[in-house]
Amino acid sequence: MAQPPRNRIKPTLDKDLDKQTLVEEASYHLTRGMTAPGIGLLFLIMSALFASAFVIGQPGGSLVLAAAIIGAYMAMNIGAKDVANNVGPAVGAKALPLTAALLIGAICEVLGAVITGGNVVETISSGIINIRTIPDSNIFAWAMLSALITAALLVNLSNYLKAPVSTTHTVVGGVAGAGTAAYGFAAVDWFSLGRIAMTWVATPFISAFFATLLLAFINRFIINQSDKIAAARTWVPVLIGIMSGVFTAYLIWVGLHQVVVISFATALISGLAVGLLGWRLCIPLIAKQSHGLENRNQSLRTLFQWPLILAAALMSFAHGANDVSNAIGPVVAIVRATQGVIIGETARAPQWVMLIGAFGLSCGILLFGPRLIKLVGEQITKLNPMRAFCVSVSTALTVLVASRFGMPVSTTHTAIGAVFGVGFFREWYMQNARRRLEPARVETSGEANDDDNENSSEIRRRYLVRRSHFMTIVAAWIITVPTSATLAAGFYGIMYILFI
Repeated sequence: MAQPPRNRIKPTLDKDLDKQTLVEEASYHLTRGMTAPGIGLLFLIMSALFASAFVIGQPGGSLVLAAAIIGAYMAMNIGAKDVANNVGPAVGAKALPLTAALLIGAICEVLGAVITGGNVVETISSGIINIRTIPDSNIFAWAMLSALITAALLVNLSNYLKAPVSTTHTVVGGVAGAGTAAYGFAAVDWFSLGRIAMTWVATPFISAFFATLLLAFINRFIINQSDKIAAARTWVPVLIGIMSGVFTAYLIWVGLHQVVVISFATALISGLAVGLLGWRLCIPLIAKQSHGLENRNQSLRTLFQWPLILAAALMSFAHGANDVSNAIGPVVAIVRATQGVIIGETARAPQWVMLIGAFGLSCGILLFGPRLIKLVGEQITKLNPMRAFCVSVSTALTVLVASRFGMPVSTTHTAIGAVFGVGFFREWYMQNARRRLEPARVETSGEANDDDNENSSEIRRRYLVRRSHFMTIVAAWIITVPTSATLAAGFYGIMYILFI
C-alpha cells in the first residue's frame, strides 16, 4: 500500500497545538473587553470598603454607603466622558500620545479635585435644594440619592452612545427634579438654579472669545511674521509665563485659602513672581529647541508641543476642581442629612468623600477614557498644536474662574465652545485672506479661475467647522436637563413607595 508523501503528514501533536492556540486567541479576544469593567468593579468594591470605615455605626449608614458606591460609579463615568475635553485637543493635534495624555489627565484630576474642589461641591449639595426647604432629612436624603442614580445612568448611556452630554446638566437637572418631586416647587432654589443656567449659556461664549483672541495673537505675532522662529523664541516663553502665573495665583488663592487665610494681593504677587520665573526659564529652553528648525509653520508645531502639554494638564486640574462636585455633591448632602447637620456654604466637604470622587475620576479616565477623545480633538475642526493650545488655555481659565465662584459650569460646554470659536475664527480669517488675494488674481489672469473656487470650497469642507456636530451637540444639551429632571422625579416616586 502506497504511503502518503511525508510533507502531507501532519502529526497529531501539531494539530492539537494549533487547536490550543486558536482557543487561547479566542479567549483573549473575548476577555480583553472585560478587563476595564472588571477593574472598575474592583474600584467600586474598594470604595465601598473605604466608605464603610467612616459610616458603619453612624445614623443612616446603609444609605450613605449606597450613595458612596453610586458616587464612585458616577465619578468613573464622568472621568471617562470628560477626558475628551481635557486632553482631546492635545491628542487631536498629535502633540501627546494617548497613553501619556491619560496618565497626565488622571494625576491632575486628583490634584484639582482634592485641592480646590470644595467650592462647587457646596453648590451642588446645598445650593439647589436645601435641607431647610425639606424638613424631613430622610426625604431629603432619598431625593438626593434619586438624583445621583439618574445622573449616573444618563452619563453612562451618553458614554455608550459617544454623545457629548454635559454631566453638570444631568446632575443639576436630577437634583432639581428629585427635589420638586419630594416637596414641590418650593424645595428648589430657583434663583440659584437660574444663576447656574446663566453660566451654562455664558461660559461657551467666554471660552470661545478667549480662544479666538489667543489664536489671533499667535497668528499676528508669530505665524504671520517673516521670521517665524525668531518670533516664537520671543513670544512662546511669554505665553508659558502667563499661563503658569495665572495658574499659580489661582492655586494659592483658592487651594491654600482652605488651609490658611491668604489675601488676593498675596496670590496675585505670587502668581506674578512664578510667571516671570517661568518666562525667564523658558527662554533658553525654547531657543535650544528651535535651533536648526526651518522657517515654516510646521516647525512651530514642535515649539508649541510642551506649552500644549502644560495646558492639557491645567485643563485636567480645572476639570477635577469643578466636575468632582457632579459625582459627590449629592453624596455630601446625604451624609449631612443622615447626620442631621445643617452646614453653611463655608464648610468643607468630608475628605473621605472627596477622595472617592477624585480617584473615581482618574479611574474612569484610565479605563474608559479614549472613547470620546476623537470627537473633541479631531471631528469638530482640524486642530494643530497652536490651535489646541488656545482651546486648552481658554477652557481651563474659564472653568477655574467659575470654580472660584462655586459655579458648576459644564466642562463639555466650555471646551467645545472654545473648539468652535477656533474653527469659526479660521473660517473668517481664510475668507478675508481670499478676498485680499482675489483682486490680485483677477488683475493677473483677467478672470477668476473656477478651479480655484472649487479648491477653496473643498478646503472649507474638509478643514473648517463641521456644522453637523454643532447641531448634534446643541440638541443633546437642550434635552439633558428636562430628561434628567423627569427621570429623577420618577426614581424618587419609586423609592418613596418601596423604602420610605
